[in-house]
Amino acid sequence: MKTVFTGKLEPFLNALADEMDLYVPQKSGAHYVFVKYDPAAGTEVDFNNVRACTPVKEFLFPLRELAAVFPEPAEPEQIRPFAVFGLKACDLRSIEILDKVFKEDEFEDPFYTARREKMFTVSADCSDPEESCFCSLLEGEPFVQGGFDLNVSRVKDGLLVEPGSQKGKAFIEKHPKLFADAPDVLLAEREKNRNETSQQLAARTAAFELDAPIKQVLEDSQDSNVFDTESENCIECQACTRVCPTCHCFYLYDVSQKDYFGKMKMWDSCMRMAYAEVAGGENPRKVLGDRIRHRLMHKFSYFLDRYGIEMCVGCGRCVDADAGGMDIRMVFKKLNEELKGKKETKTAK
Repeated sequence: MKTVFTGKLEPFLNALADEMDLYVPQKSGAHYVFVKYDPAAGTEVDFNNVRACTPVKEFLFPLRELAAVFPEPAEPEQIRPFAVFGLKACDLRSIEILDKVFKEDEFEDPFYTARREKMFTVSADCSDPEESCFCSLLEGEPFVQGGFDLNVSRVKDGLLVEPGSQKGKAFIEKHPKLFADAPDVLLAEREKNRNETSQQLAARTAAFELDAPIKQVLEDSQDSNVFDTESENCIECQACTRVCPTCHCFYLYDVSQKDYFGKMKMWDSCMRMAYAEVAGGENPRKVLGDRIRHRLMHKFSYFLDRYGIEMCVGCGRCVDADAGGMDIRMVFKKLNEELKGKKETKTAK
């Protein structure tokens, strides 16, 4: 589909806000968060150079929601169409992963599906990745390659807007005064910017390159002491799973109101000690190191075996949020070095 050019961001955002609720990135300290856009209030919009610190799953899989009621069944609430502006390639890849979980045949979640169908995604190229970003280690790029309705790239004197779906194409066709043909020189500039950002990211992640796929490294390291060593600094804050855009564990609990009984669905975390506890009180993962191992195995082995895709997008949010300072990239690096050392010792013998 044809890429077009627009000179200013505000008219573009206003046109989106006229048709649906719109959420935009806004700087909060050193990070970006999503806020609702209000044209009348002059909402400040920051064109985010990198992904927001809040995961996009919050729009589709709320922290807490009413999942069932008795005696009347719970129906998905009426969701207004909404758009999220400034999503990055890692965000779109995380939505693809969540779709596999919550829209899986007989296990489809009607509440997730209702939100997903009303969502309009407006992604944007990364221009200055964080030190914690590592999507390039997982075959990712700092620019989108699919899964978007519209994608925005910042260039000289304006923005290039690329439709990625029929919904995106229809929006552009509906607002012909907002857009003009994109000159070849601007398309070349976009390509140059993308190449430079990819090189920047590759340089930052070069130190974390492994000698084998992550799945193999993890599966060959089941008995490693690295997991227990890493657990010594972990304070079990569960921040890594909360900010992760693909972690989707939840638990159900009962609530009693005046005229109904309800069952609430709330985010859970496999890093919580009682997470794996069974009815008899036994717990196969009481040891924190075992929970760290399990979390990584789920992301890079179990999920990959089931869905054919890794459950990590390399966004680096867990690296930024972890209060104990655990860096998932360093865990892989240590395991890789340990395996390499074992192979060298075996060869020497």
